[in-house]
Amino acid sequence: MDSNIFLEREPVSKLMIHYSVPLIISLLVAALYNIVDQIFIANASYLGSNGNAANNVVFPMTVIALAFTLMIGDGVCAFVSMSLGARNPKQAGNSVGSAALLSATVGVIIAFVYWAFREELVALFGGRVNDETFRLAVEYFSWIIPGIPFYVFGQAMNPVISADGSPDYVMFSTLMGAGINIVLDPLFIFGFHWGMSGAAVATVMGQIFTAFMSLRYLTRKMKAITLTRNSLRFHPSLMRRYLPLGMCSFLSQAALVISVASVNMMIHKYGAQDSIFGQQEYSQIPMAVIGIVMKFFQIVISVVVGLSASCTPITAFNMGAGRPDRVKSLFTLLLKCETVLGMIAFVVVEFFPSYIASLFGASGESVYYADFTVRCFRTYLCLIVLACVNKAAFIFIQAMGRPWISAGLSAVREVIFGAGLTVIMPMFMGLDGVLWSMPASDALTFVVSAYVIRVIYGELDMPVRSEA
Repeated sequence: MDSNIFLEREPVSKLMIHYSVPLIISLLVAALYNIVDQIFIANASYLGSNGNAANNVVFPMTVIALAFTLMIGDGVCAFVSMSLGARNPKQAGNSVGSAALLSATVGVIIAFVYWAFREELVALFGGRVNDETFRLAVEYFSWIIPGIPFYVFGQAMNPVISADGSPDYVMFSTLMGAGINIVLDPLFIFGFHWGMSGAAVATVMGQIFTAFMSLRYLTRKMKAITLTRNSLRFHPSLMRRYLPLGMCSFLSQAALVISVASVNMMIHKYGAQDSIFGQQEYSQIPMAVIGIVMKFFQIVISVVVGLSASCTPITAFNMGAGRPDRVKSLFTLLLKCETVLGMIAFVVVEFFPSYIASLFGASGESVYYADFTVRCFRTYLCLIVLACVNKAAFIFIQAMGRPWISAGLSAVREVIFGAGLTVIMPMFMGLDGVLWSMPASDALTFVVSAYVIRVIYGELDMPVRSEA
């Protein structure tokens, strides 16, 4: 019952390192699934920027699935840690069993819906930029869909496995899954000449492996959490308690979908009005490039989320144990780390955008492709430091058991500022307005976040609960 008591006693910096390193690696590797596909697709002469654009069109559909995944996984992770902190292992075990069954069910439902409306969804997210992009996007999406149930289950169980005290296991299973994808991608795309379907099949095979490893852990290797036959049912009373704790993660991803959809639609609309990209042979370039920039941003955000999510079991346990002093120290350390990370990312996007563009096939494309990539990186991500701090604050506040405050901040960032400014600014600035909408959103969100952080700090200045 006291197997996780070290969360209340070890220095918070040591705990952050212990949980964050394997989690960051796991999230980076998970991000590589889509990014590696895009790199190989971009460098295949028969796919090129049309394939890149198609990959970007399908990306929001994976984010939708991830939204449900994180609501279950992050929610139950926080609830399990709180239950263990309150010395209630039975409740922790039942919540994990319920979450495992729920994630498998949700994954199957999403896959059925995607298959039934795959062409309509591709069109909705900007796939009609030209006929070739639409064809490649439908092909890629059709082969990604069978992997959705495995993806949802595997990713939902990763936070649970970390909360059980095995972040290294999560890192290993995710690394192996991504390794399968990386090995099979060039074989299927360049060797077998399977194109977009080959990239998708490679991704799905890696996801199946990761899901199998998660199932193996749940059935054979659990440590602090004990699963019984009774655990493996839905437990509605527990679901009503842990799902709200993951609501911020869900809404942040759902809001991200709205934001990405807005960007894709505005890129399509105002790209068609551009003197260069309005030409048929260059029409896919803005869609392809914005996808590349978002993939780089996804890498940075993976580290941000890894650092922040590593605080979840520590924060939840200490909140349950009545130690707000440790929670405040951890929050301060997190904000400092995220600021440094954002500064490093800023240097990369401002001084080395051409190198990043070269990874995604710029040498085989027109000069307009390379020029727009550099312009997009330097503008779209110029306030990436604030983006890192904002995201860290959202996740940490959720871990404290304040999901609705966190969800509200995410909605303000992605929907009110993100989607709103993406629609409004191009009316006055054209295609450049789409690029400047990102830093404008991050700046306005930071003003709101700074106020909320100040309030949270004040609430954490409370007496430490004494031992019974």
